Amino acid sequence: MDYFDAAILGIIEGLTEFLPVSSTGHLIVVSQWLGVAQTDNNKAFEVIIQLAAILAVVANYKDKLRLEYFPLWLKLAVAFVPVGVVGLLFHRQIKALFSVQVVAVMFIVGGIVFLIIEYLQRDRIAEVSEVEQVSYRQALWIGVAQGFALIPGTSRAGSTIVGALLVGLSRRASAEFSFLLAVPVMLAASGFDLLKHYREFSSTDLGSLMIGFVVSFVVAYFVMKLFIRFLEKFTFVTFGIYRILFGALLLALF
Repeated sequence: MDYFDAAILGIIEGLTEFLPVSSTGHLIVVSQWLGVAQTDNNKAFEVIIQLAAILAVVANYKDKLRLEYFPLWLKLAVAFVPVGVVGLLFHRQIKALFSVQVVAVMFIVGGIVFLIIEYLQRDRIAEVSEVEQVSYRQALWIGVAQGFALIPGTSRAGSTIVGALLVGLSRRASAEFSFLLAVPVMLAASGFDLLKHYREFSSTDLGSLMIGFVVSFVVAYFVMKLFIRFLEKFTFVTFGIYRILFGALLLALF
């Protein structure tokens, strides 16, 4: 992997990790377009750019790390439990599900779900407008919804946002809860992958790792800010349509 490839993949990770469009699906397509093979070294690179995205969440929401927000992090821990348990017990079976066809179909399914939810809730008034107001029960149901993200192509952000909308959160609160929930989820997933691929870091070009890390962090940092501003004026319909079109393109190409 050269520096150009590292920068492009860092951009893709930063752009898609926190939007409801599945970063995994986009990384697959762009990697194939660039001719970057799925070697162990390149999987180690993906761990690094995911860690950069986690750091971007911390940088954006560092005020939420204060002790007064401890109840919020307890709720995030509750939301983490379902996907943590299922992922730990069935990670081999989940890996076996992976294929471009499954990713494409789940892109389309997720897009249709977003369109249906926006149609059904077009006149609703959100019960929860601030992320701190989420109850433990709502957090648990959001965590259950996040479990669908274990199916490749579903999107962790997409499934948590859908779950949050269904239990009464506003679009902004849904997105922010999804951002914060990424911290424990992605730390656990990246930590697991780090243990699997730590040997590859010694043979991976340090320059590529640094470029991918910095680019992913910067792009993810600003994408989160822009996404929140977008949701103040618009709905998730755009993302629903995009998912359907992208899924159809994947099916056509692969």
